[in-house]
Formats: sequence, structure tokens, C-alpha cells
Amino acid sequence: MIYWLYERLLMRQITELPWHVCFMISGQDMAEAPENLFLIVRWCLEISERVRKPRPVNSHGIRGVTFHIGTTRPDDITRYRKKIDKIGSISHLILHIGDKEEISGQGMDVVVAVGKSGRAEITSCIRRMAETGVRPSEIDERLLESYLTFKYAPDVVIKSGGDHLTDFLIWQSVYSELFFSDVNWKYLRKIDFLRILRDYQSRIRRFGK
Repeated sequence: MIYWLYERLLMRQITELPWHVCFMISGQDMAEAPENLFLIVRWCLEISERVRKPRPVNSHGIRGVTFHIGTTRPDDITRYRKKIDKIGSISHLILHIGDKEEISGQGMDVVVAVGKSGRAEITSCIRRMAETGVRPSEIDERLLESYLTFKYAPDVVIKSGGDHLTDFLIWQSVYSELFFSDVNWKYLRKIDFLRILRDYQSRIRRFGK
């Protein structure tokens, strides 16, 4: 009962949502609570709907969610496929396993990236530019970004359990707001996510300026 009341109080305090949210989790996190991916996607849809409903003109919902699974080997992800594929029943699921991509469902974009490294992604960009004959004088930020695998910049990057971040999205997340939650991934509750969203809207984003 207390959690229900607190959840309603938090919802009333949220008037602005990030466009894209990224969760960075470890292989151990995934093993302990793979069902949390689906729960968080459902929370994002529910929260977006509740924030948009009274303010349809000035508010937007969460447009995308990314889950980066940092240390699980791509071959091990088969153990969690049923729980991951379930996400496609309520959203547009884009599953990256190594260099392979699988797409299913419709709705809000949800990316699940397994075994991806930000350093490897940038290295791949440079290699492909060299293979296509791009001259050094032609290379700028816009060109490099066109070669990235993940062409979006998350507004919020969340790491649960108080652990350090991985090197995923090291280019795209340079201006992201970082949140380190002391709550372990398997114990993450909707009110913990709502607290992060509430705190996000109070931050003044400077985008490096």
C-alpha cells in the first residue's frame, strides 16, 4: 500500500521524460533477473502514457530504450531468448548479438545489445571508412556518426548496483546524464526507476557547453 502511494506521488512529480533511456547491465545481472528487461519496457510505456495523457501538447513519452548486456557471451544469450523475444510483443525489438541483428514487433524502439563494445564499434567505423576509400580530409563527426551501429544518443544512462560503466556507446553517451543506482538489478523496482526519471528532469543539461 505504501509503495502504491509513493508511486503515485512520484508520478505526479514527473512532467518531462527523456527521449531515450539506456540500461547497462552485466552478464550476472542478466542471469539473476532476465525478466526485468520486459518489466522495464512495460514501465516505460505505462509511464509515458500517464505523463502524456494530461499534457498531450507539451509532453512526449520515452521513444526508445536500450539494454546493454556487458559480459554475457553471445552464444549464452540463447538461455534468455524467450524472455527477450517477449519484448517484441509490446514494442519494436532490435536484438544485436555480436554482428547480427534481429528485428521483431512494433511500437517503441527497444534495443538489446549483447557482446557489443564501444571501442570495437568505433574501430569498425574507421575500418569501414578505410575500406570505402574515405580520405582523411573528409572525416568529421557527422561522417563518423553515419558509420556507427547505434545511431542515437541516450538522454539517460543507468547502471544499477553501484558498479562502473562499460565502454558501450562511448561516442553516443558523451552528453548523457549518468545515474548510478545502489539497488541491484534483480531488486530494481518501478519506484526506483521513477526516482531516476524525477531526478533527471531536475538536471540542467549543458551538452558540453
